Amino acid sequence: MTQKKLPTYPNSWQFQSSREIYDNPWFSLHEDEVVNPGGGISHYGKILFKNLAIGIIPLDEDNNTWLVGQYRYVLDDYSWEIPMGGGPLHIDPLESARRELKEETGLSASHWEEIMQLHTSNSVTNERGLVYLATGLTQGETEFEETEDLQLIRLPLEEAVERVLQGEITDAISVAGLLHLGIKMAGK
Repeated sequence: MTQKKLPTYPNSWQFQSSREIYDNPWFSLHEDEVVNPGGGISHYGKILFKNLAIGIIPLDEDNNTWLVGQYRYVLDDYSWEIPMGGGPLHIDPLESARRELKEETGLSASHWEEIMQLHTSNSVTNERGLVYLATGLTQGETEFEETEDLQLIRLPLEEAVERVLQGEITDAISVAGLLHLGIKMAGK
């Protein structure tokens, strides 16, 4: 079934000025002065990312996938997620996806497919995420970074989707990617 694209409408915000509040190697924080859609003057904070958010769903011939568990400092909580990381904007995203999968799981894949793009929190950030499906897997050694204390589990894709539905997996890119692939696979 072919569907028409959803409509878009003109920008009703008017940019006035911007100042950088903070900058580091991963993002910068800016405060813009704008005229909002109602005509008032507003200060709008925005986070500008210097990397793509790249998630990978490795899938073996038996429809098993891998999740990465780690303590997330900002959340002050433990999180189970698909393998993921940052990909510098000037590097091919697929190259970054291959690197992240190898680092976090030790896996290499012979086939890659971009299955979705998303914006992680578009009211305050320009971060763009990509999710890849990686198949034709070969196991190797992990290459964790200094800041990573990761645990790995292998489980059926169907169970990973169920863990999303039960609220055990809450990372936005993981949730979106697993549900997307789960629905796509159920339709086959």
